[in-house]
Amino acid sequence: MTETKLPSPCISICQIDPVGGHCTGCYRTRQEIAAWSRLDARQQQQLISTLQDRRAEATGRARRRPRRIAS
Repeated sequence: MTETKLPSPCISICQIDPVGGHCTGCYRTRQEIAAWSRLDARQQQQLISTLQDRRAEATGRARRRPRRIAS
């Protein structure tokens, strides 16, 4: 059974922060943006988790709680 890949976390605010080195919209680095389509679903989910932490650190806002997925 093949895992379904996740949609890109891009929110069309594409500006790389010269200090932090990540996009101010999705919080990915240039390398993470380039690699997204080559990641498997598990790797994409791990990166999403990293991005949520990065966003929380950059904005001072608490990380959002994960949504529950219906079985």
